[in-house]
Order: sequence, then C-alpha cells, then structure tokens
Amino acid sequence: MNNNDAKMAARSGNASGRSKKEREGRRRPPSLGARAFVMTAALVVILDQITKLLVLGGVPLYHRIRVIPGFFDLTHIRNPGGAFGFMAAGSPGIRNLLFIGVSGIAMGMIVYFYRMTPKTHAWLASALAMIFGGAVGNLIDRLRFGEVVDFLYFYVGAYHWPAFNVADSAITIGITIFIAHVVLGKMPE
Repeated sequence: MNNNDAKMAARSGNASGRSKKEREGRRRPPSLGARAFVMTAALVVILDQITKLLVLGGVPLYHRIRVIPGFFDLTHIRNPGGAFGFMAAGSPGIRNLLFIGVSGIAMGMIVYFYRMTPKTHAWLASALAMIFGGAVGNLIDRLRFGEVVDFLYFYVGAYHWPAFNVADSAITIGITIFIAHVVLGKMPE
C-alpha cells in the first residue's frame, strides 16, 4: 500500500487498507428480514389493541367477570406503573417520560438484535419481534391514557397474579424464549 492508498484508507475509515470485499468476508448471516419482524410485531399489537378496546367498551373500570371461578376473571384495571405496578405512585409526568424513553431505547435495541440474528435462529428472532410488539402495544396505551389497560386476572384462593394484557403476555413469552437461548447456549455467535 503506497502513501496515497494509506491516506485514502484513513479518510474512509479503513485504516487496515483491506478492500471492502476482504472486510465483509466475516459478514453475519442474513436475518429473517423486516417482513417477518413487522408481521409478528403487528399481530401482537393488533391483538393487544383489539382486546383492550373490547375491555374498554364492555367491562366497567375495576369490575370483574368470572370466567373460571376460583382461577380466572376478566377485569378492567388501569396500571400507571410498570410491571407489577413499579413506580405507580410516582409523579405521572416523570413516570411517563421515563417509561416512554426506556421503551424507545429498548425498541431500538430489539431492532438491532433482530437484524443481527441469523435465519438459523428463527425462534429467537420471533421472540424479539414479540417483545417489540408487546412494547409497542403498551406504549400506545401510555401515549393515549398515561397508563396501561390490564384485564387478564389469574388467581387460586388467596393467591393471585397481577392483572396483565396481551402485550405483557407477548413480552413474557419473548423473554422466556430469549432466556432459554441464553441458558441453553443457543445464542448466535
């Protein structure tokens, strides 16, 4: 490499002087593509928003409809906080800014990780799309209402699980698949 080549390489950010073809020799395998990601995330958002609209129109706030006595009810709860009511008692303005900001950062990271996930890891890619769709579904609620609509309520006797929604379910399933990949050593290199 002569002096002019070195100057050109330095200006282009290629200090090694290797050609583009040489630098791309270790490219990541292609992901499942934007279409699969958008379709999966959109399905989650659509199901989440339709079910929330049904609850908003059919179940008065704080009421419950018994579906399986002693185990499962439909309810209508508004959760101003995060998971399990985290920060529910905080200042609404700061809380919403924080949740919206964190959601935006998380969604950007999910898109990045999805793009880096090769086709050979379809379950992991689907999990990331589900997490993204769930985040969007709950973000829509935060932007519309300043809180999230929850309506699925499971319990056994005095033991209960906090009410949740379709978006929360998608996030939980996606995170479970992601953790399984980590624990089982199935993450892409």
